[in-house]
Amino acid sequence: MASTEPAAVADSTTRAEPLETIAELIGGPRIDDLLHRAAGRHPERPALRSATGDLSYAELDAQASACASALRALAGGPDEVIGIAAELDPVFAVGYFGITRSGNVAAIVNPLLTGERLLHVLSTSACRVLIVSPRLYPALAEVRGRLPELRHVVLTERAPELGQEAQALPVLGELMAAAPEFIPAERNAQEEQEAGRVAGLHFTSGTTGAAKAVRLTHRNLTVNAAQTVSGHRLDASSVIFNYLPTFHLMHLTIGVCAGATHVLWTDDDVAAAVAAASRYGVTHFYSLPMRLTRLAAHPALRELEAPRLRAILSGGSTLPPSSALALGQHFGVPVMQGYGLTETSPSTHFDNIDRPKTGSSGVLVPGTEARIVDVDTREVLPVDAKGEIQVRGPQVMKGYLGRDLSRDVDADGWFSTGDVGRIDAEGYLFVVERIKDTFKCDNWLVSPSEIERVLFRHPAVDDCVVFDRPHPVSGAVAYALVVPRSADADPGELAAFVNEAVPYYEHLHHVELVESIPRSQTGKVQRRDVREQWLAAHGG
Repeated sequence: MASTEPAAVADSTTRAEPLETIAELIGGPRIDDLLHRAAGRHPERPALRSATGDLSYAELDAQASACASALRALAGGPDEVIGIAAELDPVFAVGYFGITRSGNVAAIVNPLLTGERLLHVLSTSACRVLIVSPRLYPALAEVRGRLPELRHVVLTERAPELGQEAQALPVLGELMAAAPEFIPAERNAQEEQEAGRVAGLHFTSGTTGAAKAVRLTHRNLTVNAAQTVSGHRLDASSVIFNYLPTFHLMHLTIGVCAGATHVLWTDDDVAAAVAAASRYGVTHFYSLPMRLTRLAAHPALRELEAPRLRAILSGGSTLPPSSALALGQHFGVPVMQGYGLTETSPSTHFDNIDRPKTGSSGVLVPGTEARIVDVDTREVLPVDAKGEIQVRGPQVMKGYLGRDLSRDVDADGWFSTGDVGRIDAEGYLFVVERIKDTFKCDNWLVSPSEIERVLFRHPAVDDCVVFDRPHPVSGAVAYALVVPRSADADPGELAAFVNEAVPYYEHLHHVELVESIPRSQTGKVQRRDVREQWLAAHGG
């Protein structure tokens, strides 16, 4: 497997090794070619393991073709938008590869969305067909009348509790059983044209406004799957443990790209999850910071073992260093984070599994470049200077739906991420903050996340969030909401603890003790919403 470690750099611009180093991992011009290749190489190997049983690569490939035939009959095509709810269930894998194999475009729908947000996703994407689980159907029923372009709704399974209207809807398995044999559509003569077609619409998290639909091509997704397999050191002997509340496409594509076995685990008990990982012989454990933090503090951690484990991989938000240290020391494996966005398919950086660096998001994946630019002047900054992260590579999106790519990617191919970070002399990226969450105090750029990291080191802090409070002289100053671990926590002591460790412009001017801090299903704090709620409650 190729190394992902870049050479030392003079300024913040870093360049990874060329794509040729992972060429053998790219199974063809289309994302569903990854599955067809894996089925040819490892037909009997379990592709997916879950509570409903095992699905081999040959079975998954056959089901994807049956699904493609059923969807082609239902939606026509090519290039019709078919939505699918990303439940952590084998049906997502069957449905996703079925949509793409049918020549249509997959719109990935978060199954945790409520009515209005679901309406936004489906109407923005002009979704014609939606494959939906009974779990999401009630939210869909609320807004179905406002979706004139949605022609067909297909359930993943029968659910008598949903009522008479839902019972009349088709079920995916029934459509697949009745579908004719799948005949692949004739492809373009040029593979590059096929690879450049849009494979899916993926929605941003919406933390800085309404969620945007990102157009990702087959090439974006196949290349990034191979880049990630390289960065995570995956191969056909790997066993991936997927311990997230929804099915992220990256985990599906990297498992198939490597020909690995992919375990789907939905039990919220973190200790039970590790026990299951041990039984399955898991090598790569994927989860969210909030679950890994709970695991690190679990009283049964000392008794938990996972003998084949090679790495714990965290994504979605920043994992507290103390949690990473506790898990790394106990299991004796690197606890890794990466960096990427929906717009980059999603990954650009991964921590080096052979030489991880605490607090970093790692080094570039093959075929990718990154640099740090001044937030205002856009000049390229030197090593270790903080500014906006820009990236360039084959995984950068084709553009937002309904918007020209030139508005978001410059003439040289650089995409501005909206994140503040720095790159050290060895090419490791350290992500600091979203630009919209940073503020200036006395014209110094302040990152609330960096202040939070210091706060989390205090033993009295269970959770916290820092945001800017308007100040008549400095422009803005740092303010913290803290969930204490005990009733006798002293806000003044917490502020002093932080202020001794940070420069003056990052000083906390006030600490307020609260019972809880609102977080999303993936553990993210909507900092802007918290700030606006606080300002509204305190008269601006």
